[in-house]
Order: sequence, then structure tokens, then C-alpha cells
Amino acid sequence: MRKSIIFALLATGIIACVPSNQFREAENKRSELQRDRDEVFAENERLTVENREMKAMIDKVEEQQEKFVEDSIRLYGQLEEAREEIAAMSRKYNDLQETHDALLRGNARETRRLLGELQSAQEDLARKQQMLSDLEGNVSQQRQSLTQLRAELEARNARLMELEDMLQRKDQLMNDLRQTVADALLGFEGQGLTVTQKNGKVYVSLQNKLLFSSGSTVVDAEGQRALRQLAAVLAQNPDIDIMIEGHTDDVPVRRGSLMEDNWDLSVLRATSIVRILLEARSIEPQRITVAGRGEYMPVDNADTPEARAKNRRTEIILSPDLDELYRILELD
Repeated sequence: MRKSIIFALLATGIIACVPSNQFREAENKRSELQRDRDEVFAENERLTVENREMKAMIDKVEEQQEKFVEDSIRLYGQLEEAREEIAAMSRKYNDLQETHDALLRGNARETRRLLGELQSAQEDLARKQQMLSDLEGNVSQQRQSLTQLRAELEARNARLMELEDMLQRKDQLMNDLRQTVADALLGFEGQGLTVTQKNGKVYVSLQNKLLFSSGSTVVDAEGQRALRQLAAVLAQNPDIDIMIEGHTDDVPVRRGSLMEDNWDLSVLRATSIVRILLEARSIEPQRITVAGRGEYMPVDNADTPEARAKNRRTEIILSPDLDELYRILELD
């Protein structure tokens, strides 16, 4: 009888420590994180589309460059022809000028004819010189356009390479973290602990048989040992964000329990794990987010004891810091 009274008092204390407004704040935070995760995935999709667009633009610029080379060859040919024609016209003009000088004292009609030819030659020469100037201006403009296109292409290539390098480094960071966590928790394999990587995150899943007794929110000794080993790894990776999600099966909590439903149970178990991770004070609390999923994200929908055992779990989700990636995307 005395043990029952003590248990009831402890349970009442636990419920009092988690008022409904904190529960709603946790749910709001979970929703925010869910939206953030969706936004990251959307940004990843946008980045993939932008990567394809950049490569298409590169192909287009290369086509324009080839066309510019062809146009430049054609314009240079026309330029040389114009220069030859101008040289010929200059020679003709000089000949006419000499003839004009020689015949100044001659026949007036012949003089007028020569003056007409001279004027026509001068006008033709002026047109050729204007055409030459236009061709030279066109070539200069083409060169400026090509220089600008090359500069834009180089800037986009540099940005693309920076993004690809950052994504590779993030992937390598998470690969290394997954391996480090797996090595640190190697001794708990076969006891309901798995370490996986998906969607750019590392998932440490711990079944309740390693952590909690049935209906309890107190972590067992073996589970505490596993969590402390995990905390040592997380303390060495300060740029990793930590999400702790509690999950239950679909069996309602016992009647007479101080917990109202599986939502309460999943959240209280998640907060119990947080306290163990923070014991050594080597992990900043700002890195951690707690969420309770209740029974609504099962890994096995079968109506069997084995499936329910799989669904009773806690997932510790490790995510990289994406602030630098967002900064590069905002430069566009």
C-alpha cells in the first residue's frame, strides 16, 4: 500500500512537470521542425532543378560561343575585303587626282567629268570607310558580349561547384557521424538498437525493450549506458542538431494511469532521454528538440505482438547545420 502511494505521488509530480501549455509548445516546435524539414527537401529539389538549368545554360552559352567564332571569322573576312577595296579605291582616287591635276588646263568638259568621277570616288570611299568602321564596332561588341558571357558562366560554375562541394561535405559528415555512432553503440546490436542514414540525416532507433519497462517513463540501466555513450559522440559534433521522437504502439494506456493517452507517454519518454543526454552538460540544450508521436507513425502496421514491439521505440534524429547552404542559395 505504501509503495502504491509513493508511485502515485511520483506520477503526479511528473504530470505536474509537463503542463499542457508546454506540451502544446512541444507540438508547435515539432510542427515547425517538420515544416523546416519539408522546406529543406523543397530547397534540395529546387537546387537539383537549378543545377539542371545551369547545365542547360552552359550548353547554350557554348553554342553561342561557337556561333560567335563563326560570325567572327565571317566578319574578319568581310573586314579584309573592305580593306582591300578601300586600298583599291585609294589608288584609283590618287590616279584620278593626278589626272585631274594634269588636265586642269585642258578641256573644261573633260575636267567636269573627271571632277564627277573624283566626287563619286570620294563618296564611295567614304561609304567603304563607314562600312569598315561599322564592322570594327560589330567585332568589338561581339568581343564584349563574349567576355560578359564568359564571366557570367564562370561565376555560375563557381557557385555550382561550391554548392556541390558543400553537399558532398555534408554527406561525408553524416556518413562519418553514422559510422562513429554505430561504432560507439556496437555493443548494443541485437538489443533493439539500429543506426541508419536517409534523407541526409542519421537515425538512431532504440526499441523500448532497451530503454523502458512496460508503461514506464524511467530509462533502464542498460538504456542509460547506451545513451551516455551516444552523448559522448554528440558532444564531439557541436554542429549537429538533435531531434528526439517518442513512439508508442496503438494499445491505450492503462485505466487509472496518471497519463491520459499515448501522446503523454511518448512525450514523457522522450524528455526522460533528453535529461540523460544533458547530464554531462557537454551538449548545448539549444541543439535538442523533443517530440512525441504517440501511436501515429508506426513502422509496422500489422496487428501482431511483434509489430507492436517494433512500434514501441524512440528515434534520435541527427541533422546537419544547413545555415551555410541557405546563405549560398540566397546569393542568387
